Amino acid sequence: MYSYRLAGLSVDSEIALPGLIGIVPALDAFDVTIRRGSVPLMLEGASNSGPTWQIAGERFLLRIPDVARFLLTKGREIAFETENGTSPEEVAIFLIGTIFGILLHQRGNIVLHASAVRVGGKAVLFCGPSGAGKSTIAAVLERQGFPLVSDDVCAIDLRRSGQVIVQPDGRLLKLWNHAIENLRLSESRGAAVRGRLEKFYVEPGAAFSEPLPLAAVYALREARPPHAPGIERPNVVDCALLLRRNAYRPLLVRRLGQRADYFHAATAMANSAGIFFLTRSLDFARMPDVISWLREHWAGLGLLETAVT
Repeated sequence: MYSYRLAGLSVDSEIALPGLIGIVPALDAFDVTIRRGSVPLMLEGASNSGPTWQIAGERFLLRIPDVARFLLTKGREIAFETENGTSPEEVAIFLIGTIFGILLHQRGNIVLHASAVRVGGKAVLFCGPSGAGKSTIAAVLERQGFPLVSDDVCAIDLRRSGQVIVQPDGRLLKLWNHAIENLRLSESRGAAVRGRLEKFYVEPGAAFSEPLPLAAVYALREARPPHAPGIERPNVVDCALLLRRNAYRPLLVRRLGQRADYFHAATAMANSAGIFFLTRSLDFARMPDVISWLREHWAGLGLLETAVT
């Protein structure tokens, strides 16, 4: 058995989950268990369905053709059954990505496609689709003394005394090879994320493992007309759209009836912290400018004592 912590949850897995940082097994019950088992092709009494998935009450069935079938129950149990002799390593890729994202939705979390670092005792998030640069910015900041909180998937809990809380994750960074070379992180490069993909796990120098209040969310976008480089704050309506667009698997938000939850979350996050656009060039040579903008912005938000020029 293998033990991990993901999105603030203790996880007991029957198979190893590469890309996660192991923990000492808990003495009491785990929050989530992952087991091999018999998984049906269909769910009886399904209330909602798509080409590869079904929902029946507190159960969610997902089939990834020729890889495996996954059954998630009550946000606490994940059972999987492989197809066509798929290796555990291949199954693990889906478990720590799509499958755990679905489980977090089941548990009522707001789940964003984001990476996060700790700044001034709070969490700062960077949202965007694959390839937007979330992990790259987090890696640069982590090397500058801002510990990694989460990479790629970020769970947010609004149920603790009305606060917006970001749950820490136990994931390694996932960076494309060109980012590793440009950031001079070759010594920290680990195994490839998947097959011949030029993306690798990178050990963070420092990671934070406690829940943190949210400080800010930055939606990444490339600087091209009409968008000029810099940081700007959208209106409340655009904040709600941004948050839903950057949900981890946005289709699930609608299928699980959570659109109102994300609108409420956007309002809470915009009022208690802030949701911003971060528009920048994708040229690595311009990264120092981006970090300078962020430091100045954080100083203005009271996260840093003084702005750094």
